[in-house]
Amino acid sequence: MNKQLIGAVVIGGLLSVTAMAQQRAADGVTLNDEGLPQYSTFSLCAIDPVTGQSGAGVTTRVPFVGRAVPHVRAGIGAVCTQASTMVEYGPRGLDLLAKGVEPSVALAQLLADDQQRESRQLALIDMKGRAAAHTGKQNGNWAGSRQGLNYTVQANIMVGPEVVEAVATTFEASAGTGMPLAERMILAMEAGQAKGGDRRWGNLQSAAIKIADPNDPGRGGDHITLAIEVGEHPEPVAELKRIYYTTGRRLGYRNFSKVEGADVIELKRMLHALGYWKATLAAFPEAPASMNTPAMQELRKTTPAAFDKAQAESRQASAAYTRDYGTFDDDTIAAVDKFRADKNLNYQGNPPGLVDQRLVDALRTAYFAKTKK
Repeated sequence: MNKQLIGAVVIGGLLSVTAMAQQRAADGVTLNDEGLPQYSTFSLCAIDPVTGQSGAGVTTRVPFVGRAVPHVRAGIGAVCTQASTMVEYGPRGLDLLAKGVEPSVALAQLLADDQQRESRQLALIDMKGRAAAHTGKQNGNWAGSRQGLNYTVQANIMVGPEVVEAVATTFEASAGTGMPLAERMILAMEAGQAKGGDRRWGNLQSAAIKIADPNDPGRGGDHITLAIEVGEHPEPVAELKRIYYTTGRRLGYRNFSKVEGADVIELKRMLHALGYWKATLAAFPEAPASMNTPAMQELRKTTPAAFDKAQAESRQASAAYTRDYGTFDDDTIAAVDKFRADKNLNYQGNPPGLVDQRLVDALRTAYFAKTKK
């Protein structure tokens, strides 16, 4: 064989291998030689026997995992199909569970004639809490699963078994707390991700969770009460958690405390000048004088007792001033709402007393126009 022919064969072979290695679906998911999406991932199928909910959660280092891996059905259970993913195993597995077939038997039936079973990973759980999982021998290291009370967690191409152990341990620890199933699952996935998760660092990442509830018809009558997909994000599980906490207004989604301070004083000063807050107040008072002046410091040196008395009076005056002028109270909320209404700043979904950038911009414009000399 001449050198040109050898070169052509080598180059052709390399191009062929490269093309195979880079074969991807339209959404970026790697495909194998048979065109099947490859989800190397860890997932969690679980139920809550108290609420009757079933859930499937997953994260991986390819985008849009929620389209293929997690499957749930109200009153039936959950299925996760991954690795060399056969998406049809999701609905087919749920159909078998709906007929009362035990998960281990359903698993065997699904894989019975599957020539690629050793490249699959599949897990099922029914509403009795019975669970089963299959990890094919050709799954990339580390791969395996663990079943416990009302859950099954499974993974492939992980940094190690510690990922599955973290998911399982965290999920078990929240049992009986009254915490919603979705939150228990997300926190368990967060623990697995913290251990390293999928070992293919640098790849695009995604996460998803679905919850089915027989007591909640959902938006489309499908009883899917929660469906969150983070199609691609540097920290997909953290983003999944943020979306869940924020949209559900769960405690912890925001920081809050009693609102008081210089910005509230500024707000009240402007509203007063425009006639929206305590219009009967002749003039908006200034804050009590500071104790940090040369005269006060001199008094501290020469007459400590007099200074201590003045300081105590100053603190009382400052507390009273903050209470009356620096606290975002009901009167101020009413004034803000009236100003918003007068300036056509009311929008559906606004909470009472909303001070946002629109309000601040409009208020400053009106205030400076009023006070300009």
